[in-house]
Amino acid sequence: MTTREELVARAEALQPLLRAHAAATETNRRVPDEVIDAIAEAGLFQLTTPRRYGGLQTELRTVLDVSAALAEGDGSTSWVVTLVNVCNWLTSLFPGKAQDDVFGDNPGARVTGVLSPTSTATRTDGGWRVSGRWYYNSGSWHSDWAVLGVPLTDNDGAVVDQALVLVPRTDLTLEETWFVAGMKGTASNCLIAEDVFVPEHRVMSVPAAIEGRYPTEHTDEVLSRAAFVPVLALVLAGPQLGLGRAALKFVTEKAAKKPISYTFYESQADSVAVQLQIADAAMRIDTAHLHAWRAAADIDEAAARGEYPDVLRRARVRADTGWVISNVLQAIDTLVSVHGAATFADVNPLQRIWRDANTAGRHAVAAPTVAAEVYGKALLGIDENITPLV
Repeated sequence: MTTREELVARAEALQPLLRAHAAATETNRRVPDEVIDAIAEAGLFQLTTPRRYGGLQTELRTVLDVSAALAEGDGSTSWVVTLVNVCNWLTSLFPGKAQDDVFGDNPGARVTGVLSPTSTATRTDGGWRVSGRWYYNSGSWHSDWAVLGVPLTDNDGAVVDQALVLVPRTDLTLEETWFVAGMKGTASNCLIAEDVFVPEHRVMSVPAAIEGRYPTEHTDEVLSRAAFVPVLALVLAGPQLGLGRAALKFVTEKAAKKPISYTFYESQADSVAVQLQIADAAMRIDTAHLHAWRAAADIDEAAARGEYPDVLRRARVRADTGWVISNVLQAIDTLVSVHGAATFADVNPLQRIWRDANTAGRHAVAAPTVAAEVYGKALLGIDENITPLV
């Protein structure tokens, strides 16, 4: 069995390649094929793929640590790998027949996805006819399948359920819509379905999944017992952790030889003000790691026991995720202030780190304020849902 340490070491070994292609990744708005192939060769797209298909099916802590290690090389690349792995995990929750469709002839299949039900679905013999447009599908250029949100309706057209459906990428068209300030290379474009048939076995109820009722028959597989929303939220913290570490390393390495303009300091490192800011940023990044690892342990340990976490524990994972995001963003802002206006030179990697972290940190599922409200209500026993995603 491949260990977490071995997988993280593989990710760290790829960092020079990711850095070398970081500018091209941004310019082309997609991760270069050379990088995708190297990641696939290292097995890092298969962290959550069931072992029945030759995957690694690790645990969530490993996904976080690998994502963070990759983000130290490039944020966009890490984001794509993270989102493919979480969508491969979603696939492992579907019935075995659907999993066979995806992984049976292609164990290295890459699934991308969007949960928002921006679509229509009409019942037909053996399944559903689906049409829709899904923004923003990270890794869209590199996927073999997509897992997509759809509303399910009755004969009168009333919505009776929300679902995820699995659709081959060949049944979908792509519209380039990802023109953004950060995470430019994630290819988070729009996937489009026009009257695509989805058989019944490739449909999974989202409300049932939120409560841990998955249609997979393979309940012996620990990762496929992990809590639905906590996994979907926490994986978004992985790239942020690596971006924070990369920013800290860059600024501290430059501090010894970088003067503070319009002062007598010939080295930032000699300034007590800089020392305090560096310490604050480092502690915030450490805090982010501790909360991420605690949340991962909550998810992994409950799955290992075969228990589904209660609402309070699930709410805490969402709060932990928001806390990670907040602390990393504050740390990076501090580090940018320390490094100064030189940060924003095109050739300076710190400006890309800053843009990537601030873009990814605004993902709706990781929003710190929403997460804090969800957790506060759960702590106070207030039965008022502001989101089904707990």
